[in-house]
Amino acid sequence: MTIRHAIWKVGERPVPLAVANLGSEQLLENMIVATPAIVHDQWMLIGRQRDTGFGGRIDLLAIAPDSSLVLIELKRSRTPREVVAQAIDYATFVEGLKSEDIASIYKAFAPGRDLGADFKTRFGAALDEETLNANHQIVIVADTIDESTTRIVNYLNERDIAINILCFQVFANGNDQFLSRTWLLDPAETQANAISAPKRESEPWNGELYASFGDDEGRSWVEAVKYGFISAGGGSWYSNSLRLLNAGDRIWVRVPGSGFVGVGRARGPRMRANDFTLATANGERSALDVLTEGHYHRQFVDDPDRSEYFVPVEWLKTVTVDKAVHELGMFGNQNTVCKPTVPKWRHTVDRLKQVFGVA
Repeated sequence: MTIRHAIWKVGERPVPLAVANLGSEQLLENMIVATPAIVHDQWMLIGRQRDTGFGGRIDLLAIAPDSSLVLIELKRSRTPREVVAQAIDYATFVEGLKSEDIASIYKAFAPGRDLGADFKTRFGAALDEETLNANHQIVIVADTIDESTTRIVNYLNERDIAINILCFQVFANGNDQFLSRTWLLDPAETQANAISAPKRESEPWNGELYASFGDDEGRSWVEAVKYGFISAGGGSWYSNSLRLLNAGDRIWVRVPGSGFVGVGRARGPRMRANDFTLATANGERSALDVLTEGHYHRQFVDDPDRSEYFVPVEWLKTVTVDKAVHELGMFGNQNTVCKPTVPKWRHTVDRLKQVFGVA
């Protein structure tokens, strides 16, 4: 499948915009550095033209809100198949980066800045060295892709290799040029693959899911317990992983900075805020009409990317935030939902079963 774009000027007689050339891929790289949202509005750039030590340079390196890394490679006149192989080769370098290596990369990219402080400002959470670079994904930026490349990328994703292609195309309207983009695969799928990819110290998944619930001005754990739900929003990166939940899945919920506060079973798939209802004494009502202890991203209710999304939950056991369970060595992650395969998760669940009295 070859991806092609088209843009039409609206009018009684729609006029197609002419396809144009950007001039150079260096210009595209400069544009991404100046405005990273061109690629993804929930990633933070931390490196550029980083030498791998084995004859290559990574074009761009970014970090996601869960401290995972994103390797971004521009095609640079190579065939898409060649750049896929090159990017996978570079990924072997990224996988081995330690926290001090990543800090050094950022220091070279942003002299005088501190990665931990800038991460906290950007994402509103502390950078956890333990989860830093726990997983990564590959993004290839190209103007076109051929069918063989599509087959290769699909094959890799079906085997939980987190790789995607972002296609850009340029259009002209008079003296103005416009940039259009399209993902080969849903970024949510690539994100899920990155979260679920086996780690070096991995073990078979124990069937238990982890969930992170932000109890702050955005949403309320008290209301989540009362009405039976978990939720996330403010950006597709935060709400996408809710798709991992299916009816019957058991989830262990942790409030970042506090600890584990509950365990329950999902009663259905995620739903957008304006479609989610709650049972009240006056019958079923819209969740956003009932919930008052948080904003639940009401300002984005009409934006499918930034809207709050909800998953109905039947709680098996909950505690208040002030009684949250946190012990040294327990698993933690900033993804809204994930299926951990590290030994720490098994140990965490075994301990939580004892504390919460859940079989």
